[in-house]
Amino acid sequence: MEAVTVTLNPALDLTIHVDHLQLNAVNRGQGMQLDAGGKGVNVASCLADAGHTVAVTGFLGDANPTRFEELCSQKDITEAFIRIPGSTRTGIKIVDHAEQTTTDINMPGLTPPPTATSALISVLDGWASTCPWFVFSGSLPPGLPADTYATHIVRLRAQGRSVALDTSGAALAEGVRAGPTIVKPNLHELQQLIGETLATLPEIERAARTLLDYDIALVVVSMGEEGALFVDATGSWQAIPPRVVAKSSVGAGDALVAGLVASHIRALDRPSSARLATAFAAGAVTRVGPHLPDPDVLKAYAQQVDVRPLHGTRA
Repeated sequence: MEAVTVTLNPALDLTIHVDHLQLNAVNRGQGMQLDAGGKGVNVASCLADAGHTVAVTGFLGDANPTRFEELCSQKDITEAFIRIPGSTRTGIKIVDHAEQTTTDINMPGLTPPPTATSALISVLDGWASTCPWFVFSGSLPPGLPADTYATHIVRLRAQGRSVALDTSGAALAEGVRAGPTIVKPNLHELQQLIGETLATLPEIERAARTLLDYDIALVVVSMGEEGALFVDATGSWQAIPPRVVAKSSVGAGDALVAGLVASHIRALDRPSSARLATAFAAGAVTRVGPHLPDPDVLKAYAQQVDVRPLHGTRA
């Protein structure tokens, strides 16, 4: 197994396509799609599409697991979710192609019982003996403390494992202090974490670089159409994605995380890693649901990614 992704607060993603969405009015939809979701599930799905062996775990409602089981079966993902009482939440994504907008409505999720949190530790310890990479993604479910991810990160790092973290708010602040290998905030999340408005690329890079003090090897700041900023101890690079026809922006950040993990598994240098991860994100927005295009398409996207070293960084 090359990677285990952890989704503590998964969701069924209901994507509804509505052009020219109007509030407080009757709207006619053009289509809908229901996918197994949650950020870690999306990461696993993209890693599987790229040919990597991956397992998923976390907490899953025992009343409606079918979509998750089907996704794992279809993509040969090892499914190790801990079942908890109740129905996994539904997240609604309203995609307006005409206006190029996506509106998210996210519900809070299920509270896992203490027996489930203990079981998760056992599951992760079991994988830690053989699996090199762990990915913690998404929000924490109600009832779990803000340092939940941090606790797992410290435990896994002590066992010599690499960890990627993609979350927000207090969970991100606590997790950063635990020293994950990679952390991937978006610009808004970085601003919240630092407590500053970051208006220019040098300001963003300076803020990202402060996180390296927590024994983090790589900070990646996703910036939407401006691509992503990759910052490590040796330098900084901005990766600008190619122009693609986007069907949904949902899951682009998760695909970026999948690309980061894939690039480390493949031992790529930093510019090549930036190209691959950015190509994953570009490919994901051309699909609805947590899927990547064919390898030849991804390769073409990677070749079109513009990687720019910042102030003296060697390409």
